[in-house]
Amino acid sequence: MELSALSVQELKRLHSRIETELKKRNDSAKRDLVKKFKKLADEQGVPLEDVMKAAGVSAAPTRRRRTAGATAKKKAGGKLPIKYRNPADPSQGWSGHGRRPQWVLDWLAQGKSLDQLGKA
Repeated sequence: MELSALSVQELKRLHSRIETELKKRNDSAKRDLVKKFKKLADEQGVPLEDVMKAAGVSAAPTRRRRTAGATAKKKAGGKLPIKYRNPADPSQGWSGHGRRPQWVLDWLAQGKSLDQLGKA
């Protein structure tokens, strides 16, 4: 088969057919292996599940479902308590989490520490 003579659409169809055939063959090979393993285990008088456990493999792989909490943390609601206050303007505060406000950056640029800034 000369692939260069095929159109893009024909190549895509061929690609799809090849993928389908590969999946069928792989699935068939897996089923055959399971049958062989089961037969060998039966000949030895050992359940296949025990052999799989001893090998560190689960007999029936299960998929873990993701919950909404697993993909993104839920906000606990509300703001965090203020840990640091701006001595020049006590109305400005910072919880110590997230991006540092400019007044904190200015404070640190003067060589002072957050401990010197004081807790609220």
